[in-house]
Amino acid sequence: MNFTKKRSFIGLAIALIITLTLGLLQPQVRFDYDFESFFPQESEDLQFYITHRATFENDNDYLLIAVKNQEGIFNQAFLKRVEEVQQQLLDLDKVEGIQSLLTLSQPVISPFGMRRNRVLDPEDVDRFEKQVLAIRDSDTWKDFYSEDETYLLLLLQNEQRIVKEDGDELYEEIQAILEGAFLDSFLTAGKIKAQGAFVTLLQGEFAFFLGIGFLLIVTILFVLFRSVWGVLIPLIVIAFGILWTLAFMLLMGKPLDVMTVMQPIILAVIGVAGLVHFINYYLTYVREGKSHTLAVQAAFSGLVLAVFLTSLTTSLGFLSLYFTQIPTLKYFGLYTGLGVAWMFLSMVLITPALLYLLPPLPAVDRPHIVSFWRKSMRTAFSWVIAHKKSIPWVFGGITLVAVIGLSQLKVNGYILDNLPEGNELMESFLFFDREFGGSKPLELALEKGAAVNSLVTMEALEAIERLEEFIAETYDAGVILSPLTLVKTTNQALNNGSPRAFTIPSRGQINRVNQMIPSISENSPIPLISEDLSKGRISARTSDMGSYTAKRMNAELEAFVQEHISPEILQVRITGTSHLIDISHEAVSKQLAKGLLLAFFLVALIAGILFRSWRIGLIVLIPNLIPLLWLTGMMWVFGIDFKLTTAIVFTVAFGIAVDDSIHFMTKFYLELKKRRSMLYALKRTFLETGKAIILTTVILAAGFGVLTLSQFGVTFYSGLLIASSLIFALIADLILLPVLLLGIRKSWMNLEGKAYS
Repeated sequence: MNFTKKRSFIGLAIALIITLTLGLLQPQVRFDYDFESFFPQESEDLQFYITHRATFENDNDYLLIAVKNQEGIFNQAFLKRVEEVQQQLLDLDKVEGIQSLLTLSQPVISPFGMRRNRVLDPEDVDRFEKQVLAIRDSDTWKDFYSEDETYLLLLLQNEQRIVKEDGDELYEEIQAILEGAFLDSFLTAGKIKAQGAFVTLLQGEFAFFLGIGFLLIVTILFVLFRSVWGVLIPLIVIAFGILWTLAFMLLMGKPLDVMTVMQPIILAVIGVAGLVHFINYYLTYVREGKSHTLAVQAAFSGLVLAVFLTSLTTSLGFLSLYFTQIPTLKYFGLYTGLGVAWMFLSMVLITPALLYLLPPLPAVDRPHIVSFWRKSMRTAFSWVIAHKKSIPWVFGGITLVAVIGLSQLKVNGYILDNLPEGNELMESFLFFDREFGGSKPLELALEKGAAVNSLVTMEALEAIERLEEFIAETYDAGVILSPLTLVKTTNQALNNGSPRAFTIPSRGQINRVNQMIPSISENSPIPLISEDLSKGRISARTSDMGSYTAKRMNAELEAFVQEHISPEILQVRITGTSHLIDISHEAVSKQLAKGLLLAFFLVALIAGILFRSWRIGLIVLIPNLIPLLWLTGMMWVFGIDFKLTTAIVFTVAFGIAVDDSIHFMTKFYLELKKRRSMLYALKRTFLETGKAIILTTVILAAGFGVLTLSQFGVTFYSGLLIASSLIFALIADLILLPVLLLGIRKSWMNLEGKAYS
């Protein structure tokens, strides 16, 4: 492509038309955080859960509220105030119910009908002390108050699958009621709080990284080009690329989320790296005595293919994320990959026209810097050639250690993985884990086996009881509810509310209990059994112990079920939102491995077609595969687990790191076409392209390094690991790649039927 002045101005006009069109469509900025966007969408587990919740509702649509009374919660004045608060909360539109010691009741069935006795009634002066003693003596209610009896738990059920905007509004109303209740203090934890808190953090992070990215780019550009226009031109180009990307994404209905916070800085450093190549070539031609016009034309015409290929490989790295089943990662990969394309368009449509329109950039020679680079690169090249036999062994040894580290890595993620330590939201969830049996939902689906008529049979109930005992012991779960809870409650009701009757009824009483289950079930705080009594659920809460521990516990549960519960009596399956997020950590690792293999294949194919040799295509992969393996070794050394927030960096890092290899190989190929000897061509490539590779790596590593300032785990680890992988790739490109190229001399000699010697 020839970048004449006329064509460049046409490109600028096209850029303005694109900008005007996107502006007229008026994209609306929206921030969002949806827990379900981390579910593996096409998995059989998700399809099962969707069917399950159609009968038994969502398992995480609740808000935990702990209200404090320093003098103790079993205080009638305090409890009366809490009752008033509960009623105010229940009057809110999107509150469906509240469970607490003040709302729970025990049914009592007599010949005159059924009545319900409150578990705790602060108005009942005569029976209050007796009620408190009964609560303290029973394990049934222990998870509704803290061990030191200073906190009372209110479990608020909000509208099912509430949208974020409504959830934010509801949480603000709840917060206002609690703040106006003159309580000693209170804590909250739940989905409607977490989603709002995440978005607030997102907005701050987004603004922060836009600002810090701007300062970083200005600093780098000024150091490199020492002129106002040398800073402003790249800033204008990068701004257009980022704005096009964000506008396109928003117009396609994709809101800004925890992943897209990284997009501006990612696109900015990629744009700067590409522009540095263009402007450096332009300045080189100016120093050689070419006119301003010819320098612009030659720089862009000669380099556009190489920058296109590097943009393509970078885009492929991001696009490979599209092959995961996790929506958040899927669309981050898609729109960031497309964003790289928008940034490339911005560079080639806007930059040459601005250079033609504006005064020439100063091409000031700095002899001491030129001398430093020349001397350093020659020394480095001589060292590489002198150690060409030992270099592969050293790289092989380090890679072997990294592979051992890879085998030791475990997949482990948490529900609140992305929150910073010490964050109020994180601390509140940990409080409920510690004091109230957990904040994370644990959900099991139950179904009667072929040998029983329903779940309300002696055999099925005994199986459920064994299962509950195992869950309580293994998961240390709090407040376990199931069809067995309904049966025990009914049996207690039939025995005048006696606490001793809170047990499985005798065989003779089962039929009578069966008849009462529908009316008892209607008053249950959550649905626990289907109308035909064939399906049910176990609903509990646990602490967020991490997906690695959860997987081990789930395996123990499955082994227990297989050994102690006959499928002919009871069929059990782990499900729920927490389970889906836990398995998504492992699923994404496997899916990204497939995406990475596809990226390897495509890059090798592009390089093979470009250089017309499959051997050369494979050579391009080696110095870019090794850094990824070294990255796993680094994760092992520093104790960083595989999870959603770390697995993605491998495809992203590969897509960006391979750019340097392609620049190196392209320059080497051009030198060989000038009929220079193999060693001389390699030296020229090392001295000229090596400097550019170092500069762009420093720019990219610094840009991604900025992400380590983030409070979000996903952003922090992405910055740390991608920056590290780029440094590893630089080492491989400048030390290992030249040695590998010397090892395939015959392939280069056969290229296009020419002999290069």
